[in-house]
Amino acid sequence: MKRCIERLFNGLIKENPTFVLMLGMCPTLAVTTSAFNGFGMGLSTTAVLIMSNLMISALRKVIPNGVRMPAFIVIVASFVTIVQLVLKAYVPSLDKSLGVFIPLIVVNCIILGRAEAYASKNPVLPSIFDGIGMGLGFTGALTIIGAVREILGSGAVFGYQILSEKVFTPISIFILAPGAFFVLACLTALQNKFKAPSATNIEGEKLACNSHCATCVGKQSCINHQLVEKQKIEIAEKEKQEKLKKAEELKRKMAENKGGNE
Repeated sequence: MKRCIERLFNGLIKENPTFVLMLGMCPTLAVTTSAFNGFGMGLSTTAVLIMSNLMISALRKVIPNGVRMPAFIVIVASFVTIVQLVLKAYVPSLDKSLGVFIPLIVVNCIILGRAEAYASKNPVLPSIFDGIGMGLGFTGALTIIGAVREILGSGAVFGYQILSEKVFTPISIFILAPGAFFVLACLTALQNKFKAPSATNIEGEKLACNSHCATCVGKQSCINHQLVEKQKIEIAEKEKQEKLKKAEELKRKMAENKGGNE
């Protein structure tokens, strides 16, 4: 159970696919024109992640190594089709808003990355929780970006007007394509400012994919995460050494002051 909780925490915070690993940038930038769209896209991806991780983990000893990627794509595509049909039947407005990005979940690097890096190598239950954690982390990130864009672009959130036009003039660019880049850039800048773990906090030449995010796959993503964790440890150790140095200097000054008074 501890392992399952750890997978939830990893997906939500430590290995957040959007803010830490910088995966799935295409839907992140394209569909987050509103909080509702981001939330809907995130939940759709979460459902596919959970079901595909479950199936791939259950069949990990059956799928031949040489055809694992085609097999993963077929499994993911099957569940994406189910999710799309459910959306068309019960939430047609959301299906229309998300458009082609629902079918494109099939080739989302988060889905294939978790299948390759985790589900294909681990038991069913931890793989399910890995899918839940990663999916909720992705959903939260998309909802936050969508909410910020919606508030700044129209003064509303989830369709409810919270800022009156009398006191706030909507900045329409935030609900257009450039707004996604602005919001993501600002959130990433805040991460870097507060030294939060992120793929952007490591120099490009040290990354497994050489900072070519478009080519990132599961194995490279895992290596990148290990580098991020290594750098985080190094930063913590450096801060610890600086604190010890400051404490020693303070002791020395106190000793000098004490000697001078005597």
